[in-house]
Amino acid sequence: MLLLLLGSIVFSSWLTLSFKLVEKFGINTFQAIVFNYITCVITGSFVNGTFPINKDVMGEEWFRWAMLMGTIFISLFNVIAKTAQTMGVAVASVGNKLSLVIPFLFSIYLYNEEATIFKIVGVVAALIAVVLTCWPAPGHVEPSGKVVKTAYFLLPVILFVASGLLDTMIKYVETTYINEENQNAYLISAFAAAASIGIISLVFLFASGRIKFEPKAVLAGIIIGIPNYFSIWCLMGVLKAFAGNSSAIIPINNMGIVLFSTVAAFLMFKEKLTKLNWMGIVLSIVAIALIAYG
Repeated sequence: MLLLLLGSIVFSSWLTLSFKLVEKFGINTFQAIVFNYITCVITGSFVNGTFPINKDVMGEEWFRWAMLMGTIFISLFNVIAKTAQTMGVAVASVGNKLSLVIPFLFSIYLYNEEATIFKIVGVVAALIAVVLTCWPAPGHVEPSGKVVKTAYFLLPVILFVASGLLDTMIKYVETTYINEENQNAYLISAFAAAASIGIISLVFLFASGRIKFEPKAVLAGIIIGIPNYFSIWCLMGVLKAFAGNSSAIIPINNMGIVLFSTVAAFLMFKEKLTKLNWMGIVLSIVAIALIAYG
């Protein structure tokens, strides 16, 4: 089970790191994201031995939620990519993974989960951590050397809120509609929705001449897509193994992703963070621990 947890941490971290590589090699990010979701659908169908979407599935109550989830998937992936490329992998990871405080707050309201003083302190610490981690250094520049636009500093905040709302929706759907029999169909349907939206968008962009097809984006999509599918596959395995303690295992998973992403980004891309940013990262880990064990 620890291998599944390690797989979830490494594969999830790779997704954020890969966007820095996409930028480094001059690959169109949106094309890579679209081919990533096509790869997710193919990988999921291959692993499970069948393509699960059919007329019967389309009539299920959860199917419309899968379509909505797919729409959010592709939109959020673009925000993650832009955040990682302009603000850094560590900032993107913190903004994305600290968003667990939002479904926690909804859980208190919707499912009457207990809110201890430690968990409340953890939520407050998480919000402060997001601000500190995203606090810009004077003259902050992208790897290309361009000064980062002021508006880009809102990206981690958008990522934080959007990821939290997505996680809340996923928890609601899984609690209300999803079981072991339809879980794979639900997941691949969401990936297929994201891929369909992406393909339609690409056709329009190609036809209008705004972008040109890049064969290397297909390879990038495959390199991103296979780990993307298995990051969720591993996480589902972890949640099944620790079914009675998911409130603790998810924060542990997120702590691992923040730490691994930060160290890997420093080693691979020499990302520089200010003292305030480092304080934010450390505080984010403390916040996750408080929420998990409070």
